[in-house]
Amino acid sequence: MSDSTLLLITAIGVVVAALAIVAAVGFRLSQSHRELGTDAERATFRALHSAAAAGAQLRNGLEPVGALKASRQLRALLNCASFAMTDDCQLLAWDGAGPAAKEPDSTAVMGLAARALGSGRTQVAVLDSTLRESLGLPEADSDLKAAVICPIKVNSRAVGTVIILSKAPSAGLVRATNEVAGWVSAQLELTELSASRTALAEAEVRALRAQISPHFIYNSLNAIASFINTDPQRARELVLEFADFTRYSFRRHGDFTTLAEELRCIDRYLLLESARFGDRLQINLQIAPEVLSTVIPFLSLQPLVENAVRHGLEAKVGRGLVQLSARDLGAYTEVTVEDDGVGMDPEQLRLLLAGQRDGTHVGLRNVDARLRQVYGDQHGLTIDTAEGRGMLITMTVPKNQPGHDA
Repeated sequence: MSDSTLLLITAIGVVVAALAIVAAVGFRLSQSHRELGTDAERATFRALHSAAAAGAQLRNGLEPVGALKASRQLRALLNCASFAMTDDCQLLAWDGAGPAAKEPDSTAVMGLAARALGSGRTQVAVLDSTLRESLGLPEADSDLKAAVICPIKVNSRAVGTVIILSKAPSAGLVRATNEVAGWVSAQLELTELSASRTALAEAEVRALRAQISPHFIYNSLNAIASFINTDPQRARELVLEFADFTRYSFRRHGDFTTLAEELRCIDRYLLLESARFGDRLQINLQIAPEVLSTVIPFLSLQPLVENAVRHGLEAKVGRGLVQLSARDLGAYTEVTVEDDGVGMDPEQLRLLLAGQRDGTHVGLRNVDARLRQVYGDQHGLTIDTAEGRGMLITMTVPKNQPGHDA
C-alpha cells in the first residue's frame, strides 16, 4: 500500500471519528434538553421556584427585610417593571424602576395603597406626570402607564397591598397580580396560624400552672404547717422541696425539658403529697436509665401524676397506689402513669378530651392537646379507665426530636 493511500485512509478515519463524537455530543444535548421538559414545564418550574423562594421570606409576616427579598422574586414572577409591597401604614419594599434613579416617595406609594386598603378591592391607577414624579420614575421609563394595586387580606381584613407598575395593564396581568396578592395573603395566614398555635401552647402551659397553684399550694402549705411544731426538721425539708418544685413549675424559659428533669419535679411533688396523705399514698417507680435524656414538652408528665393523686386517690377510701414507669421502645420512649383510684366513665372522658365537656380533669385535656400539636395525632394520650377501676395513662414520644431543645 502506497504512502498516499495510507494517508487517505487515516484521514477518512479521523473524519469518521470526529463525526461520531459530534453525533454523540448532539445526542446528549438533545437528551438533556428533553429532560428539562417543554417550554411550558420549564416556565412552571421557574414560577414554582420563585413562589417557594418568596414564601420562605414571608415566614415572619409583613416586615421590611423579608418583604424586599420576596418582592424581587415576585417581580420576576410577574415580569413587571416595578413591584412594591406595603402593610396598612407604610411602604415595606420597592423593587424595580424607581430606586434606580431615586427612592420613591413613600407617601405617594401609600396614596396608591390607600385605594385598595379602603375598598378591599383591586384597583388600577393611571400614572400621570405628577404621580410619576412623586414615585421617582426616571424619564427613561416614561412608557409606564398604569399601576395595579391589590389588597393583601388576612381573615378578610386588608393588612397591606401588592403594587405593580406596567406599560400596559392587560386583563391577564391584573388577574396575575391579584393571584400573587392572594398567595401572599395565604402565606401570612399560615404565619398567623403558626403564631396562634404557639400562643395556644403557651396558654395551655399557663393553664396547667394555674391548675397546680391554688389546690396544690394550699394543701402543701397546710401539710408543712402541720409539722412545724411536731417535726421542725421535716418542715424545713418540705419547705425546700416546695421551693424547688415551684421554681421548676413556674419557670419562664423553654417549651421542652428532659424526662429526668420532669421526674425530679415529680419526686418533689410526691414528697409533698406524701406529707399530706401519709401511708395512704403508695408509690412505685420503674424508670429505665437509658430514657432519662428523652426530651418531652415542659409540664407534660407532672399533670398526669397529679391527676392520679388528686382525682384518682383523694376520693378513694383507704390506701391508693400510683405507679410510674418509663421504658425504651427503640425509636420511642413510653411513659405510663397508673393508679387504682376511683377511675372515670369512658364516655365522659372522651367528651372531656374532645373539649365538649368541662371537668376536674382539665390537665389531661391540656397535655393531650399539646402532645398532638407537637408530635401529631398519633401521639396523643392513650387512657384506659372505668368507674371504680382506676386509670392507666400512656404517653409515647419519639427520641429523635430535631429543633426541640430542653
